[in-house]
Order: sequence, then structure tokens, then C-alpha cells
Amino acid sequence: MDQDTIKEELMEFIWTEREHGSNSIEALLKIEEVRNSGATPESLGKLQSEGLLQIDGDKVTLTDSGDKLAEKVVRRHRLAERLLSDVLDIGGSTLDMHACNFEHSISGEVAESICTLLGHPPSCPHGHPIPKGECCMKTSALIKPLVVPLTELSVGAEGRVSFIVPKTSKRLEKLGSMGLVPGSIVRLNQKKPAFVIQLGQTTLALEADIVEDIFVKKI
Repeated sequence: MDQDTIKEELMEFIWTEREHGSNSIEALLKIEEVRNSGATPESLGKLQSEGLLQIDGDKVTLTDSGDKLAEKVVRRHRLAERLLSDVLDIGGSTLDMHACNFEHSISGEVAESICTLLGHPPSCPHGHPIPKGECCMKTSALIKPLVVPLTELSVGAEGRVSFIVPKTSKRLEKLGSMGLVPGSIVRLNQKKPAFVIQLGQTTLALEADIVEDIFVKKI
């Protein structure tokens, strides 16, 4: 891999290891993707000289500028996973590999367009949060999202559940117990006086604030 790719791989995994509560250099360099990138302790030293991170023994921490760069890389990776999963139906063990290759070719502008196209998803297919971009803070009329709240489906239309953003964990458990999980196919039968959806052979009546939590890809 070229030096820019090695830099991005290291920054990404320093960020994700921090999410898991680890800042160990030894553990970082044992990660398969980091090993495959060709990263070495010297690579970390170079990033420290660029002001992107600080090394203290076996511990590594991101500086403010390093944190901003790592956030952008993680955002691109998780948006790539979302795009591959939701639009191209790629999953399983190959999803992360394809996303790793794709993330390095996505510019910031393309990432914003993908995010808007997917309806500003809050998390990747693995449930990890996607850092927000500028597009998440404003409404774009240039690109019509592929993934929309279930409330925006027309009566009679069908959609595949892409993700759910529940206001409480109990609500997520309730929806899961009904069979409303990512990948489910739903049909919107009615909007008033209550939302009525068809899930397989089951008909469900749901309140509007619950339906707003469910995001679907139109089919």
C-alpha cells in the first residue's frame, strides 16, 4: 500500500480501538488490516512527527488534527459499508473487505453525497455510529434519498427496513419482538387515523412517532 493508505488505515484503527477502550500500540499492530497495510512502529513515528498522534510507551493517542482526520476516514468506511449493504446487498465476511478498499477512493464530497443518498444513516451495518458530516446538519434538495422514514412511503408501497433509530431501548426490543428488524420487508397499508403496516402475514397498527423511527429502502 502507498503511504497515504497506510496513514489512513492507522488513523482509522486508532480511532476504532479507542471506541473499544484500547490505546495499545502492540494490540494495534496485531490487527489484520493494519498488518496487511504494511504499517510498522516507524509508520506511527512518522505520524507523530506530522502532529497527528502522540506516543507514550505502548500508548498512542490522537491529537486534535489527528482526531479530525481519523473521524473522516471512519465516516467514509462506515458509509461505504452502508452503501454496499443497503444498495448493493453485499454482506457477510466480504463486506468489510470491500468497504476497506472503497473507503480510500471516496472523497469528502462523494461521502456527503452517499450519506444524503442513504438518508443520513446513524450507524453502519455492524451498529457502530457513523460520524456526522455537514450534510447531516442541513437538508439537501439535490439528491433524493434512497433510504427514507417509513412515514414517507406512499400507501400501498413496500420497503426493506434498513435501520431503526429508536428513542428508547425498550422500543427497539418491542419492534424486534414484532419482527421489525433490518432486512424485513414491510408494506404500508394505511396512514390515518393510525399507521397500518403489513409484515409478512402480520398486520400491525403503529403510532406515528414509532413509525418515524423506522427507515426503509423503497422496493
